[in-house]
Amino acid sequence: MITNLASGQRVFTSNTFLVEGERTVVVDAGNEFDVVTQIRQHVSDIDALVLTHTHRDHVGNLDAITDAFGVDVWGFDPEFEGVDYAIADDEWVQLGDAEYRALHTPGHKDDHLCFYAPDAGVLFAGDLVFANGGFGRTDLAEGDRSVLIESVDRLLDTVDSDLAAMHTGHGPSVTTNPYHDIELAAHAARMG
Repeated sequence: MITNLASGQRVFTSNTFLVEGERTVVVDAGNEFDVVTQIRQHVSDIDALVLTHTHRDHVGNLDAITDAFGVDVWGFDPEFEGVDYAIADDEWVQLGDAEYRALHTPGHKDDHLCFYAPDAGVLFAGDLVFANGGFGRTDLAEGDRSVLIESVDRLLDTVDSDLAAMHTGHGPSVTTNPYHDIELAAHAARMG
C-alpha cells in the first residue's frame, strides 16, 4: 500500500510516500508539516527513509523522521548531511513488498534517483517528471536541461509502456497511462 502523507498539506513540501509492506519505508521526508504524526496514523514503525534527491522540500523533515523512528537514510550521495547509505545506479532496493531498480536521473539535481518496480508496474519519479508532461526545474543549482532530457529518455527506455502507477515529487500520482505522461514530459522538455 502506498500513501501520500503530504496530501492536503498547504506548505512548501514535496510529496511524502509511505510504502507499507515487508520493508515499510518512507520515500522523501517532505518539509514543514508534522510527518511523524502522519506516519503514526498508518504504522507504528518504519524500516528506512529513502530519498529521490536532497532539495530542501524533500529533506526538511529528515531529522524529525530519524529522531522519531531511529532509521537509516538512503540516497544517491552519502556526502549529503543526513544520508547514511548510498544507493547506486541500477541497484535494487526493496520498498514495501516490491523490488525497485534505482535509476540515477540527474538534470533536476545531481543526486536524483527514480525507483522503478517492473513486476508491480510502479515508478517513483521524484522531480524528474510529473503528471500531464511536467518536468523538473533546471534553473536551480545542479540543474541542466540537456542532462534532464537524457534522464527522461532513459526512463522511457527503462519502464514498460503498461506502467500502472507513477508517484511524483509534486502534484497528483498518475494511474491512467502514466507512460504517456513521461512521453509528454520528454517532448515538453525539448520544446522549452
